[in-house]
Amino acid sequence: MHTQRVRPEKVTLVTLGCAKNLVDSEDLYTQLKGNNFDVVHEDDRDAHTVVVNTCGFIDNAKKESIDTILRYARAKEEGVIQKLYVSGCLSERYKDDLQSEIPEVDAFFGTRDVARILHRMKADYKKELVGERLALTPSHYAYLKISEGCDRPCSFCAIPLMRGKHRSKPIEELVKETEGLVNKGAKEILIIAQDSTFYGLDLYKKRNLADLLRHLSDVKGVEWLRLHYAFPTGFPMDVLEVMRERSNICNYLDIPLQTGSSEVLKIMRRGISREKTETLLKSIREKVPGIAIRTTLIAGHPGETDKDFKETLDFVERNRFDRLGVFTYSHEEDTHAYTMPDTIPQEEKERRAAEIMEVQQSISAEINAQKIGNTFRVLIDRKEGGNYIGRTEFDSPEVDNEVILSGENLPVGDFVNARIDDSTEFDLYATPL
Repeated sequence: MHTQRVRPEKVTLVTLGCAKNLVDSEDLYTQLKGNNFDVVHEDDRDAHTVVVNTCGFIDNAKKESIDTILRYARAKEEGVIQKLYVSGCLSERYKDDLQSEIPEVDAFFGTRDVARILHRMKADYKKELVGERLALTPSHYAYLKISEGCDRPCSFCAIPLMRGKHRSKPIEELVKETEGLVNKGAKEILIIAQDSTFYGLDLYKKRNLADLLRHLSDVKGVEWLRLHYAFPTGFPMDVLEVMRERSNICNYLDIPLQTGSSEVLKIMRRGISREKTETLLKSIREKVPGIAIRTTLIAGHPGETDKDFKETLDFVERNRFDRLGVFTYSHEEDTHAYTMPDTIPQEEKERRAAEIMEVQQSISAEINAQKIGNTFRVLIDRKEGGNYIGRTEFDSPEVDNEVILSGENLPVGDFVNARIDDSTEFDLYATPL
């Protein structure tokens, strides 16, 4: 007698936080699809089960994660959904507290618990799907997480508590994963990690990012490779040689520097001074002319005086970063900085962050204005209203400048050449040629 297999109820994945979290959601999504689940991302209509992949990096992220869990806990109480699971960084770090505070959640999982989540959902972990990840980004770009965890001792950061020690993925595995993403339509591969420049030390006993870039650049169909989250201390300079050699590696570097004060860098345990940082930035720009450098800073770290803050402002003005973001310091339990008094009021942290961004806004406006009249290769991300929105090689999705193009029937996911006609602080306006 033949029995009809019951189709599993709809599962919704909700991802909070960074692109590294998104890749984790994509791994779970791929496994559930491989088990014939009806699974969607960020669409909870008619959902039976919801999995919230949380972020626990800073206060605002933790609040967003908790608010999201509580919203779905209420939905479960009201019978709108039947099952609620929570995974990710917040769950890894605060599992016991969350279990006692939000009993409506059926189970909590950490950052490396895909197999356990699947087991709980009566699904199999399919090893043959490793490297066959289904991306949840627009099909023309995808993130590639080259390692997990971090060995750095930064004072302010709780990532090692949530993600563990640094673990690199083998080159051959990353090449296979990239080939799979390209076969599914990805033209741009965005390399991410907690610390991408540490890549390979555990597997190959040396910093091996340059060799990895060569292998990924060789994958047929990769048109843009973009490098994120490069730690400045011990930066592997051979990466710049590969970037200069390979036309499909974007002249772009995301290098979080955190502050422009040597004293605060020492307090942060970053292993570098402002002087050495500026020497590195100069070398990067000399070896890769025209490179766009993105950085991230923290305002209001314990011990940051008015003098230190002024040094950071001067540092930003002097080094003229193409892209820059600022976080206000978040006092995180069990980090080294948590042993220091968090005496700078939140209002002052926000004032300092706003002042940095005001300086950067002026720099960005000047840099963008210099592009007017020039032609750039632009990747079309989407259509919005009557315009198309794209990016040059100097911009990463979600966080950087966009190019707003007038025109008709531009192919989303393809490249066009476009002339820059006008600019603002954070946008370019262009005509496709």
